[in-house]
Amino acid sequence: MAQASGMDPLVDIEDERPKWDNKLQYLLSCIGFAVGLGNIWRFPYLCHTHGGGAFLIPYFIALVFEGIPLFYIELAIGQRLRRGSIGVWKTISPYLGGVGLGCFSVSFLVSLYYNTILLWVLWFFLNSFQHPLPWSTCPLDLNRTGFVQECQSSGTVSYFWYRQTLNITSDISNTGTIQWKLFLCLVACWTTVYLCVIRGIESTGKVIYFTALFPYLVLTIFLIRGLTLPGATEGLTYLFTPNMKILQNPRVWLDAATQIFFSLSLAFGGHIAFASYNQPRNILSLINEFDFPELSISRDEYPSVLMYLNATQPERVARLPLKTCHLEDFLDKSASGPGLAFIVFTEAVLHMPGASVWSVLFFGMLFTLGLSSMFGNMEGVITPLFDMGILPKGVPKETMTGVVCFICFLSAICFTLQSGSYWLEIFDSFAASLNLIIFAFMEVVGVIHVYGIKRNIFPQERRSSIQAGYRLPVCSCPSCPHCGSLELLWLSYCSSTDRGGRTHIWKVL
Repeated sequence: MAQASGMDPLVDIEDERPKWDNKLQYLLSCIGFAVGLGNIWRFPYLCHTHGGGAFLIPYFIALVFEGIPLFYIELAIGQRLRRGSIGVWKTISPYLGGVGLGCFSVSFLVSLYYNTILLWVLWFFLNSFQHPLPWSTCPLDLNRTGFVQECQSSGTVSYFWYRQTLNITSDISNTGTIQWKLFLCLVACWTTVYLCVIRGIESTGKVIYFTALFPYLVLTIFLIRGLTLPGATEGLTYLFTPNMKILQNPRVWLDAATQIFFSLSLAFGGHIAFASYNQPRNILSLINEFDFPELSISRDEYPSVLMYLNATQPERVARLPLKTCHLEDFLDKSASGPGLAFIVFTEAVLHMPGASVWSVLFFGMLFTLGLSSMFGNMEGVITPLFDMGILPKGVPKETMTGVVCFICFLSAICFTLQSGSYWLEIFDSFAASLNLIIFAFMEVVGVIHVYGIKRNIFPQERRSSIQAGYRLPVCSCPSCPHCGSLELLWLSYCSSTDRGGRTHIWKVL
């Protein structure tokens, strides 16, 4: 602990360490790293599942008392000590080196399956340059006399995702073979990542202008388009009307607090590294039964047409499998993760005029959004390796970056198997969530009790992109991050234990 007292053990690396060209590059890199794919498919799902607007209450509480203090700690300590995650915590105390190693390991594991998601996005993006879209119709069977039965029973979008893309096996025990189209997409994704991070922030700082800003342009276009669709007001009202009873469920608070880590990308080590450089089925049934022209019945005309047919031909109407449509029942059928992006959103694109254009925009947005987050994940891996001097100084930086990307590529080949999506689900469930909570708690302990909360992380002569005077008072309260982290650990333990008291680690299988 001797290193934590007295003068800061700073090494004068001001002239050797690369620097951001300007503050905008640093800001966009932090935003691009923090706002990833999870904000597109995980946050809307959680907000919808846990009482709509009510979920925002624990979310913002966790943001103030947990997210912002931890975010500030990572940016501040990285900029003050000018090292990667491993070097920062070893500098504070040799006993905290394991925290940096843990952040390094999480960034490595997350990079493996995160880039796998990008290869799926790339596959859909490339298939979007077709008209009609390949998931809009079922393929012909072997005799070319009809459509594939599996596609007709499951739906065109689900068939394209599960069979033509993943070619998924029945369970994880059946490994299957490598899907070569996915393998080639994986090669393309890791090559793209390598070319972007080849020289660290010197190269990512140029690319980030596009990868960080383009998703918000596309999201704005989709927002305007969504607000002009019928039922948009009802949907937003349902989503943001609070169901306060849901707050009695501790799972809501756990999901809200855990989402903060993914919303801000906390405890990955990436921020430290960056800071160290500073149509409805009922209508279709009526059209088929009574031989009406296609699109002859709109959604608004459906009730009056149904009432007329009930009065004139009640027997035929009674034989139809018509269902009573309730908005709440439809909205409650929520999805998350890949199912939301590759099935729900993909099917929604089919109903838009000019579907191919919308598809290109959507999957292009997802790719650039994920690519920005990959920059942070890779910096969380590469920067600590450089700080530790794994390779001699004469070895070019491009070589080290290439070796790391190649090792990641080889490790991620398992995700291109037919059972790859099962392995990705395991990684997604167990590689980060609980580990991030533990590492975040140790970060708080290290900064407050070892480095010292009263010591100014930014002395007057070293203040640059972050001004200490702007920090929130809650950031200086030692009890706030402690309580949040301890509560998260307790809730995580409770949520992993079923009513009988046993913990099922492999419940995902």
